[in-house]
Amino acid sequence: MNYFKSFIVFFLISTYAMAQNPVELNEGATVPDFFAQNTDGVIWKSAEVTTDFLVVYFYPAAMTGGCTKQACAYRDNKATFDKMGVTVIGVSGDEVKNLEYFRDAYQLNFPLLSDANGAISKIFGIPTTKGGEISREIGGENLLLIRAITTPRWTFVLDKNRTIIYKNSAVNAAEDSKQVKDAIENYQLTTKN
Repeated sequence: MNYFKSFIVFFLISTYAMAQNPVELNEGATVPDFFAQNTDGVIWKSAEVTTDFLVVYFYPAAMTGGCTKQACAYRDNKATFDKMGVTVIGVSGDEVKNLEYFRDAYQLNFPLLSDANGAISKIFGIPTTKGGEISREIGGENLLLIRAITTPRWTFVLDKNRTIIYKNSAVNAAEDSKQVKDAIENYQLTTKN
């Protein structure tokens, strides 16, 4: 009986530890389908993406300096990514309303997903920390933007089979979209030979 109790305690502690420290996915791993609410409150589903590549970039908080630089670079490169057969999504722990403000303030032209419950972060194995809040003036009104969790800035590129072909866990916000473009072009060159 003591052995059984010890086993149960060990199992519970291990399960809790895994939930706190998800298994990190690396290049070559296949990512299961995932979904979340986008800026319009509509459920966005990875299973519905039909392009050759899916870029999933995680960022700490909408309406902050580095995150804005990163998002605007993806916005400015959208036409190039479209020609390459690439879908880009940004993921953060922000509430949907924050993402709507972010999209509208910077005319972002790709989906932003709310991962407030950390489900997508967990799938990708990204550690999360406690959320936070920031105050921003939007439309002449001072608003408090709340996020449930905070993720580090990580970027993944998945191929059509949802296999990770590129991962960067030390992202330079302003250079991220360029590095992703280069990684996809290199991948296309190596797979053609």
